[in-house]
Amino acid sequence: MSLDVAQFFKACNPSHTLSYSNPSDRKYYIDFSDVRGTNLIQELRRTIDLLPQERTCQLFTGHVGCGKSTELLRLKAELEAQGFYVVYFESSEDLDMSDVDVTDILLAIAHQVSEKLEANQIRIKPNYFINLFAEVGEILQTPIDITGMEFSVGISKVTAKTKDSPKLRSQLRQYMEPRTNGILKSINEELFGTAIAELKRRGKKGLVVIIDNLDRVDARQLQTGRTQPEYLFIDRGDQLSRLNCHVVYTIPLGLVFSNENETLKQRMGGGISPKVLPMVPVKNRNGSQDENGVNLLRHMILARAFPEIAIAQRLDYLPQIFTRSDLIDRLCLVSGGHVRNLLGLVWNCIQQSDPPFSQDTIEQVIRERRDGLARAIDDDEWKLIFQVVKNQSVKGEIEYQTLLRSMFVFEYYDAQGGWFGINPILTETKRYQDWLAVEGE
Repeated sequence: MSLDVAQFFKACNPSHTLSYSNPSDRKYYIDFSDVRGTNLIQELRRTIDLLPQERTCQLFTGHVGCGKSTELLRLKAELEAQGFYVVYFESSEDLDMSDVDVTDILLAIAHQVSEKLEANQIRIKPNYFINLFAEVGEILQTPIDITGMEFSVGISKVTAKTKDSPKLRSQLRQYMEPRTNGILKSINEELFGTAIAELKRRGKKGLVVIIDNLDRVDARQLQTGRTQPEYLFIDRGDQLSRLNCHVVYTIPLGLVFSNENETLKQRMGGGISPKVLPMVPVKNRNGSQDENGVNLLRHMILARAFPEIAIAQRLDYLPQIFTRSDLIDRLCLVSGGHVRNLLGLVWNCIQQSDPPFSQDTIEQVIRERRDGLARAIDDDEWKLIFQVVKNQSVKGEIEYQTLLRSMFVFEYYDAQGGWFGINPILTETKRYQDWLAVEGE
């Protein structure tokens, strides 16, 4: 079989999220749970499956681009296979991530759940919202009578009117905020209560809502001095956790490094820590190569190139992608196990030339990525990076914002727990090499 370069290029698109329930996407899926040190999706799924009649609220986070959305879509597929009715959605479709309030999140959930229910011929119109939207229509100067339309369409009318107008959004929030508990009660009793009863009549175990991309909520500081994530998930977390179904929220990774992480656990997680998806390990704490991690990353690239070839035979086709067999390891190691970064490196190689890729092409792509990242690092940040290299730890929210969010360092997990390492591509900078030479003296 000859490599289809155009299809390989498309399959390596780093912005594409694999949908596990889609047979063509599933061919590309690699299960990294064994080498990541923990099977977080299994933990999320078992919590729901073992308590089908209860309501649960679980928190999920990780580095941008490490594969959270792909794993959540796997969770969706597995729960559906077990008989649950699952609503998965990307919150950024409904929300302006730079300006979010609790009522915005609740409306987004009500919109997405009702829209999917309506598609399955389950139509529910909460009486509370009929009256609420009639009054909201006066504020927005747009009559909204949902008695003659689908409930989801009514919510869409409200959110569409306010999404691009901060002034209208502020006016709407002033009206909605005192009614948050009423909105929550209506969603739980009139929407979810009715829906769950009908879903169970149809043989479903229960309702699960997975809210992705809330980890992208902007960390801007509010007038109160709190950041937006702190306000949403800590100050108001008890309200978000009271939805009468199974809920999985993605949250900003920075909250895990906050001094109020314990408060977050109590208010939203029922005392359970947020589950953090780490990188795929390419090296161990002692600096030795992690053969299992690198091997799975190799197979991720090979699967994108030859999805129809049996796993055991794919290595035979490696010469069609690289002129030397060690070049695939070069890319895997320099990626640091960051899945999206590795796909991006391969994508850049294909942009430059047709496979098989030569060492010159590989090195040029690595240099461009290295220099682009290094340009953003100032002297104080380098000092923090060197501390991480020495201690293999990151402490506090300031170090998180400086180092992890900028992808200067990555988090890994092993039998001893979590540890941190420098993004391997930065070890090839002159600044790092000079520091290493001094440390070795």
